[in-house]
Amino acid sequence: METINGQLNRKLRMALVGGGQGSFIGRVHSIAACLDNRAELVAGALSSNPEKAKASAPAYDIKPDRAYGSIEELVEQESSLPEDQRVDFISIATPNHTHFSIAKTAVEAGFNVVCDKPMTFDLAQAEELKALVESSGVVFAVSHNYTGYPLVRMAREMILNDELGEIQAIRSNYIQGWLRSRLEEEDQKQAAWRTDPAKSGAAGAFGDIATHAYNLGRYMTGLLPEEISCNLKIFAPGRQLDDYGHATIRFQNGALGTVTASQISHGRENDLFIEIDGTKGALAWRQEEPNQMVIRRNGQPHSVYTRDPNAPYMNESGAAACRLPSGHPEAFFEAFANIYRSAFDAMVQRISGQSFEAKNTIYPNVYDGVEGMFFIQQSVASSHENGAWLPFQCESARR
Repeated sequence: METINGQLNRKLRMALVGGGQGSFIGRVHSIAACLDNRAELVAGALSSNPEKAKASAPAYDIKPDRAYGSIEELVEQESSLPEDQRVDFISIATPNHTHFSIAKTAVEAGFNVVCDKPMTFDLAQAEELKALVESSGVVFAVSHNYTGYPLVRMAREMILNDELGEIQAIRSNYIQGWLRSRLEEEDQKQAAWRTDPAKSGAAGAFGDIATHAYNLGRYMTGLLPEEISCNLKIFAPGRQLDDYGHATIRFQNGALGTVTASQISHGRENDLFIEIDGTKGALAWRQEEPNQMVIRRNGQPHSVYTRDPNAPYMNESGAAACRLPSGHPEAFFEAFANIYRSAFDAMVQRISGQSFEAKNTIYPNVYDGVEGMFFIQQSVASSHENGAWLPFQCESARR
């Protein structure tokens, strides 16, 4: 008999931190987590403003007695509830500078966590959080949600199975245009904190979206980096953080990679795209057209792979990430939900007293979060040195 969450036979209970009035990503987290009927949102601290936090709760159908004014109150009150009532995991959908303290509070109390990227404000916080996760034994996922697309996972399996041969080049780009003008001066909430060094961290566009582009290349190929050279630029006069940047990466196998990020390119929306060149073939995938992937081999017709879980060319990883038959588009919400679905499997194992894989997971984890912060740190440092080549070997990186 099929049950909810297998032997657990119940929904996982979710708390959301962030996501109050005016939030974008908080609502995405709540929808993605509950998409497969494996979780329900029952508690939250939806804003740093206690009054706003409680006022936002009805929009999520959170009862007043579980609408908290802070992460501290949430953890204290939920920890005091019986095990069959308290939340199983806490999702963090807040600005960058708050991630560490919220995650630390949750992890130290033994709650599983799903955290927005970048995982922390700086590398030191990321390393400390990793140590806390390891000592506590909680499940910790990071929402690099683009790794959840079926064709991304299909490509990953193809590459790891040597279908493209040795990977020699990666070009990963994330191009936006919404910060062409200084929206942060117009009281635009999303722009305001992303361009504020006190809230965003050391990088602007590179911390916000280049981290996605870098993570996507690492996830799909498994290549380990060796060195990085980066140039960051502020084009909007008066802005404090980069709105454009380009990095070149030397990988340990001899491959070269590039990461380009822009938030000032007219007419571009969320154009994350990646091209990967191997000795046996090349592939290209674009997030704005996520249900198609192109494979090219010299002397052969270009092959357009569509997201079809029933096609003979679809591998196990790709098919497992699909929910609908071909021709019915799946996109952002479903990919985001795949991060949750994979993390839920580990949470169920932990709650059931079983061991679970923590590092080489299908979902991005705390180790990927540390590597993302190392990417930001070394990119900014290289740019400060006029693009100097700097070491880029992250000890915490998944192998």
